[in-house]
Amino acid sequence: MIQIKHLALRRGLKELLKDVSLTLNPGYKAGLVGANGVGKSSLFALLRGELHADAGSADIPPNWVVAHVAQETPALTQSALDFVLDGDRELRTLEARLAAAEAAGDGMAQGHLHDDMAHIDAYSAPARAARLLGGLGFDTAQHQRPVSSFSGGWRMRLNLAQALMCRSDLLLLDEPTNHLDLETVLWLEEWLKSYPGTLLVISHDRDFLDAICSHIVEMAQQGMTLYTGNYSQFEIMRSERLVRQQADFDKQQREISHLENFIRRFKAKASKARQAQSRVKALEKLERIAPAHVHSPFDFHFAAPDNLPNPLLRLDGISAGYDDRAVLAGVDLSVEAGSRIGLLGVNGAGKSTLVKVLAGELAPLAGQCITSPAIRIGYFAQHQLEHLRLDESPLWHLQKKAPQAREQELRTFLGGFNFRGDTVNDPVGPMSGGEKARLALALIVWDRPNLLLLDEPTNHLDLEMRHALTMALQDFPGALLVVSHDRSLLETTTDTFWLVADGSVRPFDGDLEDYRQWRLAQLADEARPSSDDAAGVNRKEQKRIEAEQRQRLARERKPLQQRLSKLERELETLGAEKAELDAFLASPDAYGDDQRERLASGIKRQGEVSARLSQVEEEWLGVQEALEALDGGQ
Repeated sequence: MIQIKHLALRRGLKELLKDVSLTLNPGYKAGLVGANGVGKSSLFALLRGELHADAGSADIPPNWVVAHVAQETPALTQSALDFVLDGDRELRTLEARLAAAEAAGDGMAQGHLHDDMAHIDAYSAPARAARLLGGLGFDTAQHQRPVSSFSGGWRMRLNLAQALMCRSDLLLLDEPTNHLDLETVLWLEEWLKSYPGTLLVISHDRDFLDAICSHIVEMAQQGMTLYTGNYSQFEIMRSERLVRQQADFDKQQREISHLENFIRRFKAKASKARQAQSRVKALEKLERIAPAHVHSPFDFHFAAPDNLPNPLLRLDGISAGYDDRAVLAGVDLSVEAGSRIGLLGVNGAGKSTLVKVLAGELAPLAGQCITSPAIRIGYFAQHQLEHLRLDESPLWHLQKKAPQAREQELRTFLGGFNFRGDTVNDPVGPMSGGEKARLALALIVWDRPNLLLLDEPTNHLDLEMRHALTMALQDFPGALLVVSHDRSLLETTTDTFWLVADGSVRPFDGDLEDYRQWRLAQLADEARPSSDDAAGVNRKEQKRIEAEQRQRLARERKPLQQRLSKLERELETLGAEKAELDAFLASPDAYGDDQRERLASGIKRQGEVSARLSQVEEEWLGVQEALEALDGGQ
């Protein structure tokens, strides 16, 4: 297990964590959430041994293998497949020892090493690596390409594949979906669901956290709080906790006020001096409850455009691509006033290409993009962050757009994007990716566009900013076209979908769940072997596949069975306590004058036990259903 005891952690002068204690049991899949800058990535660095605690400790078992995604990939000449295989450290160690034994002519050592490699199923490792690459969007031809030939985003996918290849006990993932498209995010969710180790993931994608997490760890106010359940359940429990905290705070404030009034009234009276002094001591010892406080630092909206021409633009026989190679061909579509469109399609299908044509950044190879004279486009894409002046400030960027505006007006506007006080004058260069993305969005909002083109706008944005952007987009009166792997954003801000596939763009009749099912059916068709291929599958391969399925099933069943046993023990304990309470409350003795305190506490405890019993029974049923689903899918 991971045991955090009285941990304090600083970065520079900033105290990130203070006296934090927390336990994460083996098999937990925990999402780490909190605003940017609270210390999530620093905690990961601490667990990897790259940082040291200022006080306390964060301990993991010494025999655990920890895997994480490297942030940089050197321009290696080795193939993508070999790079991913490097993630299996045990395999590479045995291969090196076998090569040494072969060079030394040590036949006995070779025999033992071959047994060891068979034990870890080393001979299927290339197939496992190939499946990881396929799931992360690499086609078969790319498996043998050198790592150096891939762009930055694809190298990040290679780093992710290498981390998943590792036989790890603890997997640390920091924003793993940032460089992935929707299809790859769905594949990663399924892979992580069956991961047998302990998972800690930092993510600002609520649907991703909902799909994979058994627990949520909230980092806020220099502390960490563990919640059971996924992100949606966490939000409910947090809101309930905050209501209780606010009630406790209000009660304590009344108590403090009463004590202070007593001290103020009687500290000068000799007859009451001793009582007043005792109240002073009580006030000093009182452990203060903080007021409940969940307040988004973001507050902005899109102002109504000056006009809304209809249609805003029309594509007439458009072909588009690069270096005279068409990615899209024969596209005939129009964007009407008030349209709210989400683009669907696999990575590389041409979604960003289409957006660049609509934004006027890419000239079509054929056809016309006909726009209204009154069109005003707000275009956001990750590469546009590179156009920000790194030596200048957010205020300078906005002043360049609005030289006539008063500085206070600009400061107030930037405050809605959490650039407050002196931060409006800070240079852009040292800012995080999320801060730069917020500034780019602020510059777009100021322009009052009537057509928004957003290509992965939520990359690097935390959950609070994503929520603020979603709310602003819901109220935006203009037209909207979005490319995003954030399903929550797509579902809540768009009305229709366009499918970009097979070189064309066409309306998609359905929602995101329909699209997911369509993609699964498409992938199943692609994976189905022809009759000739099927005849060539020998019995040994079939046995290996069946063995892998049995092992996967056993891995998936184990944490469920452990959870079921724990819940059954708790049900037994709670049931016994409830029976005892029921018996007491049903007896005449409970209502005697000398039993008032016990009666009140018994009634309160009966309610608590009943509520917990209902919660545990519901979770027990859920685990049973999950086990039955596993057994039924054999």
